[in-house]
Amino acid sequence: MGYGGYGGNMQQIMKQAQMMQKKLQQAQAELAEAEVVGKAGGGIVEITLKGDKTPVAVSIKPEAVDPDDIEMLEDLLLAALGDAMEQADALHQEKLGPLGGGMF
Repeated sequence: MGYGGYGGNMQQIMKQAQMMQKKLQQAQAELAEAEVVGKAGGGIVEITLKGDKTPVAVSIKPEAVDPDDIEMLEDLLLAALGDAMEQADALHQEKLGPLGGGMF
């Protein structure tokens, strides 16, 4: 009786695994296309990332640039990056949820 009588179920399990793999690939493709924007200083500094955390763009408004206070700009950049990363993590969880298995 091979596999202790589980032969019929094995095909069903394989089909389910293939469907899950297809859903995972689709979600990963959606993440690669999606974009999130992290902001700091009320939007004077923005960092755009793809859903998979690939950097896309940095936007700095002129009022954020003070040659006598470069440290403030650095802090704003870090805050915007942190915001974008949190949004990318949330998007990842939304798209992959239980399929993600801690892959990110």
